[in-house]
Amino acid sequence: MLSEQQLHFFHTFGYLKFSGLMKDEIGWITEEFTQVFPMFASKIHDGTKRTSIVAFIDQREKLSSLIDDPRINGICTSLLGDDFNYMGSDGNYYSGNTTWHPDDNNRERLHLKIAFYLDELDHSNGALRVLPGSHHVDDRFNHDLREKVFHKASEKYLGIPGEDVPAVVVDNVPGDVLVFNHNLYHSAFGGGKSRRMFTLNCSQRFTDVEVLRSYIVKNAHFKRPSYYGQAMIASANPQRMKHLEQVMAQDDFFAEHTSDLPVMA
Repeated sequence: MLSEQQLHFFHTFGYLKFSGLMKDEIGWITEEFTQVFPMFASKIHDGTKRTSIVAFIDQREKLSSLIDDPRINGICTSLLGDDFNYMGSDGNYYSGNTTWHPDDNNRERLHLKIAFYLDELDHSNGALRVLPGSHHVDDRFNHDLREKVFHKASEKYLGIPGEDVPAVVVDNVPGDVLVFNHNLYHSAFGGGKSRRMFTLNCSQRFTDVEVLRSYIVKNAHFKRPSYYGQAMIASANPQRMKHLEQVMAQDDFFAEHTSDLPVMA
């Protein structure tokens, strides 16, 4: 569970770094990461662009167990409540830069991204960069970022490239865990062609089923029978099911409203 100081830091600045939190597990985590991509013929990474798989940890029972780990569960429970929702996962080989962006612009509930970077990264080779405090969506700072920094706007409005925007660079050693609010502006610059990273996304429980339905369809990306992968569901214990049940209750709706999406080969 997070300390009072950690909670204050997160709510003020929008992110936390847990150095070495999963250091003792990083060997098998990295090995499992490499096993997922060959499961999809269309996801061979050639370094020319980002290669991404949605419902990533869901493809492997051992990766799915990260949801149950007391360290990960403690972070989510501290910030989101003990009835938090697991909202999916993406796994990535990144290539090159990413522009400044948030993952959402949400006022209704808190969404977390829990990120595992599997390479040693710093300012020179693609470490996560964040703009502390930019998650406060009704703040003037957030408004100015949307207008003057989002995507590549800094070159037009500020006269500087994205990598020169004043920011905190969150250095990473495999085994570190980085957590940030989905509304936080973040980016990466100077990275190589095969940076390995995957996330767990979790949120406070939804109070409006229509808002939940809209969210899961928006984040579907490809056709599948359920929002979660089968390994995630098949290996779930009662504790994990508490974090899956609200979304799983919408599986019929999900399948019907994503029927026209492409299938991931």
